Amino acid sequence: MAKIKLEYIWLDGYFPTQNMRSKTKVEEHEDFKGTLEEIGNWSFDGSSTKQAEGGSSDCILKPVAIYPDPDRINGYLVMTEVLNPDGTPHVSNGRATIDDEDDDFWFGFEQEYFIMDTKTQLPLGFPVGGYPKPQGMYYCSVGGLNTHGRDLVEEHADLCIEAGLNFEGINQEVACGQWEFQLFAKGAKQAGDEIWVARYLLDRLTEKYGYYIEYHPKPLGKDMDWNGSGMHANFSNTTLRTCGDKATYDKICEAFRPVVKEHIEVYGEFNDQRLTGKHETASINDFSFGVSDRGASIRIPIATVERGYKGWLEDRRPASNGDPYKIAARIIKTVKSAKI
Repeated sequence: MAKIKLEYIWLDGYFPTQNMRSKTKVEEHEDFKGTLEEIGNWSFDGSSTKQAEGGSSDCILKPVAIYPDPDRINGYLVMTEVLNPDGTPHVSNGRATIDDEDDDFWFGFEQEYFIMDTKTQLPLGFPVGGYPKPQGMYYCSVGGLNTHGRDLVEEHADLCIEAGLNFEGINQEVACGQWEFQLFAKGAKQAGDEIWVARYLLDRLTEKYGYYIEYHPKPLGKDMDWNGSGMHANFSNTTLRTCGDKATYDKICEAFRPVVKEHIEVYGEFNDQRLTGKHETASINDFSFGVSDRGASIRIPIATVERGYKGWLEDRRPASNGDPYKIAARIIKTVKSAKI
């Protein structure tokens, strides 16, 4: 019999920005295969996470995805949903709102973030009491003059790949100390699971570096002339992947116009500070779409057009601190409402 360490990960009840919580369960297994069928539900004190009252504090953790933990001996990362004691989804459970049981929707998320120094409380590369050189040379840069934090970023990429996540890439972003990673999954729930597990691995990794990750979409202030952080959502379904028709694409894009408010409500806190119409964003008060237009709300990729309108769309509005479950759920609802 071997003992294994199961790290149960969940999202707490803070609103509008939820936080990751986790705790370890040690179990004995004779021949553990690393599957969901081999593990069970667990519980936690919801009164400590804004998910229950002290007089009735138990909440249930239901495992929904499991991955090898590359940084632990006999360890596994278990992404969970939070349920009420009666087994119904907790109000904080965004995953349960996704209407994609057949995995027809594919999502590719581009997660931007700032690496912060715990001592200075500033992004890497920022001197105390001043500012680094203006934006321009940081994006996809090489070399110690403009590139900060590569050791952590490379180690995080290796951990994600070793864990079995469908990790697709990394690059330094436009602002100093800002980076991005990309993940893709066939199925909205899996895409959300993998973003949260990748965030978990990234946040845990900072503990040994003396850093922390800032997911605020405009951490340097709304009036500072530095790019904010987003989590661009690339999405498709069978129609978008196969229709070969510009008019159908236009109708799907237009379906987003009357529900701007509903999308912004779940696209991340403080997003008004980022969606100003500057720094490759559309205004939070407007809606637009266009081919290869990074200043639009929704970009139609040039690759989609070159394939004869068979591909995907990119919603550029979600903020870096948004919940991928809620973002995917809202996008799916809107796409399904299109009159095509």
